[in-house]
Amino acid sequence: MEYHAIEDAEAWHKIQKILEERVKVGVEVRIFYDGMGSIGFINTDFVKKMECVGIHCRVFNPFVPGLNLFLNNRDHRKITVIDGKVGFTGGYNLANEYFNYTHPYGQWKDTGIRLEGDAVQSLTVTFLEMWNAVSDKDANDSDFSKYLFHYDYAAQQTGFVQPYADSPMDNEQVGEEVYISMINKAEKYCWFMTPYLIITDEMTHALCLAAKRGVDVRIITPGIPDKKFIYNITRSFYHGLVKHGVRVYEWTPGFCHAKMSVADDCMATCGTINLDYRSLYHHFENGCFMADCQAVVEIKNDLIRTMGECRDVTDQYQTGRSAYLRLGQLFMRLFAGLL
Repeated sequence: MEYHAIEDAEAWHKIQKILEERVKVGVEVRIFYDGMGSIGFINTDFVKKMECVGIHCRVFNPFVPGLNLFLNNRDHRKITVIDGKVGFTGGYNLANEYFNYTHPYGQWKDTGIRLEGDAVQSLTVTFLEMWNAVSDKDANDSDFSKYLFHYDYAAQQTGFVQPYADSPMDNEQVGEEVYISMINKAEKYCWFMTPYLIITDEMTHALCLAAKRGVDVRIITPGIPDKKFIYNITRSFYHGLVKHGVRVYEWTPGFCHAKMSVADDCMATCGTINLDYRSLYHHFENGCFMADCQAVVEIKNDLIRTMGECRDVTDQYQTGRSAYLRLGQLFMRLFAGLL
């Protein structure tokens, strides 16, 4: 299990209880979390507590006060793999607010997907590579093959499913390239759901060009922010998009943390990758691209239901902004590359 944040609270305690039961019958359990993402959620003795009950635990890039060139490179992935047969990924962290045990920002909306079959192997490799990256070589897995199982199963779905990972340590922006490729290929519609909207000129151009050629481009963002400064920067991108035909919706019940996209009833994504600089350039991320399978329809239907709970703010941002507001948003945009 690899997650950006774990909170030592009710939701996690229910999961931990099950994990401890599996350890007792010989199941190998590993937990991997980000050192910054879990600040304020767990105590410093969390790793020791897990090891005491037989759960192997590692921390990615622990926060250390002082100069750190990699401070902004966080593990934002969310992965669970069970016996190499079943995998889960999506927007959920293992904290109370994600499961609506608490409501700091109104209702919390998130999404995830369940994978079976060969696609799970990609999640397994992604997890093991990160697990190995944060410890001594002697304690690592040099042979992944013992965790990569080949099952004789009949595919229950037609189509194509490809999990993918993104890393700031190479020169490939996989997450952004997947999104832009979908936008460029869309002929009828291309819809996104994201908690933050802080995008590059390249993605802005792709979205606007798609809208101008007649594609129905829509973006759903939260109606209640978890970070007000970033929320204001997100809104600063609205005008530049809607004036070219992109429609923007804000989800009114609360904070929408889901990261999904769908286009033309034939392709979709679900994973951890926000439409912001942090996800697209700074963080370790993962997602799943799907084509011509039932999940694409389910993602579209979820987006339709979500838009039914949104306010359409497109017309509100069609008109020009005041000079004072433009100046304030221009100042905030200076920090966009760090957010």
